[in-house]
Amino acid sequence: MSVNEIRFLGMVAGHPSSGNGGPDRHADRRLRAGVPLIVGTVLVALLAGLSGCRGGEPAHPSGGVAAATPGVRNPDMPIPDVTTPGAPTPTGPTGPYAARVPRFADAPIPKPVTVPAGAEAGWYSRIPTTQPVAFLTIDDGWIKNPEFRQLLLDAHVPVTLFLTVNAIKDDPDYFRRFPANVVIEAHTITHQGLRGKSYATQRREICGSADQLAQWYGRRPVLFRPPGGNKDATTLRATRDCGMKAAFFWKETVDKGKVRYQEGRRVRAGDIILMHFRERFVDDFIAALTAIHAAGLTPALLGDYVR
Repeated sequence: MSVNEIRFLGMVAGHPSSGNGGPDRHADRRLRAGVPLIVGTVLVALLAGLSGCRGGEPAHPSGGVAAATPGVRNPDMPIPDVTTPGAPTPTGPTGPYAARVPRFADAPIPKPVTVPAGAEAGWYSRIPTTQPVAFLTIDDGWIKNPEFRQLLLDAHVPVTLFLTVNAIKDDPDYFRRFPANVVIEAHTITHQGLRGKSYATQRREICGSADQLAQWYGRRPVLFRPPGGNKDATTLRATRDCGMKAAFFWKETVDKGKVRYQEGRRVRAGDIILMHFRERFVDDFIAALTAIHAAGLTPALLGDYVR
């Protein structure tokens, strides 16, 4: 309330005098009759001012937002973020190779095959599954271009590496920098053909490679590929004795950007695709992804489908 308003109320509450200094009873009666009206008017004005102020600031300051009415969105109110807490943000391939990499549907929940019990490890060139998946595998590791890692990051698909110890011993850290969707399995120490070799020789190549890879990467391989796919019963027995579940051949190979098929002209569900770390690995890898995509399949991790 202002100072003038206080003074005015004081005058109203007092006894005004007549022009000659004495009390003017007629004026007094008129003023007393008007007091309730005047006081009520002042109170209404004061209450209106209070409803429009909070701490001396207007209810709708410049740039402010009006109060919301239940059930009605005020156009001045910001639209709330309705993202579900913890929900994944949609993502896709990004990076220098993203434009060349096909986009795939999420791989289905794996339905693994059970390797038959016995003295020998399982042997597969195609996983017997009806799920729409295929398996990318890469052998050896002789060539180590920095762009290979970037391609695997951009593609963001599961890949199995069958690494040869002698091929990677000059730079084992190179493969340690690969993304988490890449899993390392065994491929012998020296890359020698195993068929016809003694059990001791084959066991040394197979067990020795698994032991060394475990030392470098903290995980002991459970899958094996014999160099060139050459194997015999001794190979599968030594593989089992070295603690591995299965050994693998392939149904398609890729070289110089071209996919070569053993059967027909299309990747089939469960097919295992073979590549190598070569100079044209980028072309080979993209060609393999394109063939999988054209067949309506999705890359999956080989180890998820064997138990």
